[in-house]
Amino acid sequence: MTKVATPPKKSSGKGAQSGGRRGGGRQEWSPEKASAYWKRNLRLIGVLLAIWFVVSYLLGLILANALYGVRIGQLPMSFWFAQQGAIFVFVILIFVYCWLMDRIDKEFDVHE
Repeated sequence: MTKVATPPKKSSGKGAQSGGRRGGGRQEWSPEKASAYWKRNLRLIGVLLAIWFVVSYLLGLILANALYGVRIGQLPMSFWFAQQGAIFVFVILIFVYCWLMDRIDKEFDVHE
């Protein structure tokens, strides 16, 4: 038994410049709108990566000696940030990214 491959559908070549579908039609993006969308996306990623850097490296490693005297429960704060806090913050940042990108997608009318 052999499988017959179907040829791929030809695209219109618009790729990422066509937005979401509404009513069967395609929305055409202007270069300005596409640029604004990606600037917002990159700005959001930059802010979230900066938060991740501060929690993971700055608080967990670089300022570990300064935070050693402050305790959360029975553990020093530097240990908490390096071992547990960075993981919790990273998971929270994933959900924040999803939530904010959903809002940005709706604003630019590219949501599903």
